[in-house]
Amino acid sequence: MGIFQEVAARNPTLKRKLALAHIQSTPEEYVKRNVLSAIMMTVIITFGTFMFVTGVGATPFIIPAVAVLTFFLIYAILMNTAEVRIHRFAKEIDKDVLFAGRFLLIKLNSGKPLMNAIIDASNSYGVANKYFKEIVRDIELGTPLEDALEKASRYSPSDKMRRILFQISNALKIGVDVTDFLEAILDEIAEDQLIEIKSYGRKLSGITLFYMLFAVVIPSLGITMLITVISLIHIQADSGLFIMVLFFLIIIEFIFISIFKSIRPNVNI
Repeated sequence: MGIFQEVAARNPTLKRKLALAHIQSTPEEYVKRNVLSAIMMTVIITFGTFMFVTGVGATPFIIPAVAVLTFFLIYAILMNTAEVRIHRFAKEIDKDVLFAGRFLLIKLNSGKPLMNAIIDASNSYGVANKYFKEIVRDIELGTPLEDALEKASRYSPSDKMRRILFQISNALKIGVDVTDFLEAILDEIAEDQLIEIKSYGRKLSGITLFYMLFAVVIPSLGITMLITVISLIHIQADSGLFIMVLFFLIIIEFIFISIFKSIRPNVNI
C-alpha cells in the first residue's frame, strides 16, 4: 500500500465527505493532490522565510521548524476543504429546500406521477434543483427510482433535503401515498425554520447590545477621553496613534459582521 492510500485509509469517512462535497476524486487522489500542493506552498514560504532571515542577519536554524509547521498547517487547511464545501452546500440548499419540496408537492397534488414531478423539479430554479437532476440522471442510467432517491438522501449535504428524500423513498417502499409523507415532513421543516427565526431574534438582541457597547459607545467615549487627557497633559500624539485606533475599530467591525452572518438562519422567506 502506498503512502497516499495509507493516509486515506486512516480516514474512513473521507470517501463519504468527498461524495457529500461533490468532489470528483478518490480519497487517494484527494490526499495526493493536497500533499503535493502543501509541499509546493511550503517550499515557497520556506524560501521566502530563508531570504528574510538571512537578509536581517539572523540565524537560519528556525527554517526547518518553519518548514515542518507550514507543511502540516497548509495540509490541514487543504484537507478541510471538503468539510467547508459540505457546509456551504448545506446552507445553500437549506435556503431553498422548503420551496423545492412544496414545488414537488404541488406537482404531485396536480396528478403528475412522481417521476415527472422530479423531472419538473430538476428544471426549476434554485440550488436544490441540481440534486433532483442527479436523481434523474441516475434513473436514466438504469437505477430504480427508490434506489436513486435513497442514494441522493445518503449523499445530500443538507439534513433537511435528506429528510425529504428519505420520506419519499420510504413511502415508495411501503407503498403508500407519497404526498401525505411529503406534506408531513414539509410542515415539520417549516416549524423548524420558524424556531430558527425565533432563536435568531433572541440572539440578535444580545449581540446587538454588545455591538452598541463595544463598537459605538466605548470607542466614542474612549477617543473623547483620550483627546481630553492628551490636551490636558500636553502629550504629543502623532497620526500613528489614531491610525492604530482606527485599525482596531475596523477589526471590531469585521468581527461583529462575521458574528451576525454566522448566526443568521438558513431560511429564505
